[in-house]
Amino acid sequence: MRFTTVYDNTSLYPHLVSSWGFACLVDDDLLFDTGGDGRTLLSNMVKMGIDPAGIKTVVLSHAHGDHTGGLRGLLGTGIRPTVYVPRSFPARFKADVHSFATLVEVRGPVEIRSGIHTTGEVGRGIVEQALAVETSQGLVVVTGCAHPGIVEMVGRAKESIGGEVYLVLGGFHLGGMSRRRIKHIIADFRQLGVQKVAPCHCTGDRAILVFAEEYGPDFVKAGVGLVLDIGP
Repeated sequence: MRFTTVYDNTSLYPHLVSSWGFACLVDDDLLFDTGGDGRTLLSNMVKMGIDPAGIKTVVLSHAHGDHTGGLRGLLGTGIRPTVYVPRSFPARFKADVHSFATLVEVRGPVEIRSGIHTTGEVGRGIVEQALAVETSQGLVVVTGCAHPGIVEMVGRAKESIGGEVYLVLGGFHLGGMSRRRIKHIIADFRQLGVQKVAPCHCTGDRAILVFAEEYGPDFVKAGVGLVLDIGP
């Protein structure tokens, strides 16, 4: 299973463009979030040798523009994917998507296809869904921003799908949080059995640094251009 970060506010390579937002390609045909704008998303994909025509499924984590803004540009290429959104998305957004693509509204956990799941809606304020992918190493949990709380998002993935959590990748939404609080979250991660972490986007520089210190060789530096191949 391959996980490729195609949009983030940090780039690992000078030829790839960074911008505030997040998008991750799972294998070659499922895109989790679309970043903030289609031009940056498509430019990075082309530079990485990824053909947008191969995308069959799009999963949107939550209704913020830095995660949904690239969708219109992606659909502008002519593709007609199945788009999974939390049911709580604005009605106008859902109507717009429905006019271009197949729309699936998600409430509870859903198996998108064999081994790839959405957690379903999590949270009460900013409602969000995460992606949970079964690999030979364990679950890979991909989060957009984790507004309901990164520990809650990971816990929901583990509870609804089962198995050990091998990796958590994406935005952890910990910007401005104290070092002490971040360490409490890391302790919760350890209790959940999270083996590796790849925080990016809205995690915050301090939190990324603390995760790097605490996880050591099990910390993965994330950003545009990150490609992880994890088992079958």
